[in-house]
Amino acid sequence: MYWVTNHGIEFNITKKQARDGYHQGDCEESVKDLSDVKAIRKQLDKIDPETLKDELREYGAWEEEELLDHEQNLQRILWLVCADIIEDSYQ
Repeated sequence: MYWVTNHGIEFNITKKQARDGYHQGDCEESVKDLSDVKAIRKQLDKIDPETLKDELREYGAWEEEELLDHEQNLQRILWLVCADIIEDSYQ
């Protein structure tokens, strides 16, 4: 699946990978494991930190101080993309 956020952040991720990153219960370890997959890590490494902060600000879920941690922001956006893919699949 190909996914683009509002700020042009692009992901190429399979539906299975999206299910691995978004499921019932705590997804933190699952998303971390998914971010270590070589093809996904390459995509994450291309994301500009400021663009990512702008994207995440729109969700209104994190304080400015929390958005200073780029690696954590990468985990957040990956989880959000997985969630969007899975939730859109059920609609």
